[in-house]
Amino acid sequence: METGTQRAIPAIPKEELLQMYEQMLRIRIFEEQVNELYTSGKMPGLAHLYIGEEAVAVGVCRALRREDYITSTHRGHGHCLAKGAAVNQMFAELLGKAAGYCHGKGGSMHIADPETGNLGANAIVGGSTAIAVGAALSAKMRGTNQVVVCFFGDGAFGQGVLYEAMNMAALWKLPVIYVCESNMYGEYTATREAAAGEVLARPQACGIPVKEVDGQEVRAVFAAAKEQVERARRGGGPAFLICHTYRFRGHHVGDVNRSSYRSAEEEEAWIRERDPVRLLGLFLIRQRLADASALEKIDQTIRAEIAAGVQFALDAPYPEPGEVTQNVYP
Repeated sequence: METGTQRAIPAIPKEELLQMYEQMLRIRIFEEQVNELYTSGKMPGLAHLYIGEEAVAVGVCRALRREDYITSTHRGHGHCLAKGAAVNQMFAELLGKAAGYCHGKGGSMHIADPETGNLGANAIVGGSTAIAVGAALSAKMRGTNQVVVCFFGDGAFGQGVLYEAMNMAALWKLPVIYVCESNMYGEYTATREAAAGEVLARPQACGIPVKEVDGQEVRAVFAAAKEQVERARRGGGPAFLICHTYRFRGHHVGDVNRSSYRSAEEEEAWIRERDPVRLLGLFLIRQRLADASALEKIDQTIRAEIAAGVQFALDAPYPEPGEVTQNVYP
């Protein structure tokens, strides 16, 4: 097993770093606005915010091509945006509007955008692991040179389908990268209380190479993902990337009192010291790749984009009642 600290992070061009910062900030502000839509009663259903984990989605998706595939989770807004989804259609889907990616019928946990390679979020824990294997098998059989990334969290270690999927991917040497967003909790239970033994030994048992990385450092995530994606594209088979991260908010938007399963001190320490957006911003300033005014301009631009996306969704019409049975499984 390799850790992200064993080797220096390769240099990344300034423009690429600024684009990563912009994309992480877009996800952050988008999710803050989602919380506002929920608390103000404008959004039906729940949402699981990606705040605090932005470096994982952005670092991994930056290593992919547009035609590469991803499968997502119930906490999937960040993956969707990082793979290229538009904020206006995202907001429209969250509000149940016809202009949404799934015509308002998928909502927060089922957003999909095949045009950008996003095969969909999934409300079932570990539910997309088999889908990723199927997509990877398809890519290999068609000879398209596509790679598939399967995002999942700690809770998936308790799902048997993950192990079946990894076994098949290893046997058939499929181009799939398993990305575990290890945020220390599966819903309201600490991972240490639910997963026995060493979790990294599990993919290793299938002969899948494993890399461990600081999921709050987007540069480290990108470097690790790029290496694994290039290996898979060359025919090297599956790989496993565990990104240590932390969700700054609750399990979902209604989880506002988290004292029963984690301490306020723990949350404050992560937010104060390990904010991925802030960490990259500080790096850009210290390396004289950007100054505070440049980052503030990016912030203003993103906020205007998000505000326009929200207004678009609020103004968009709902689907016609007659469409209730269209584009859904009976």
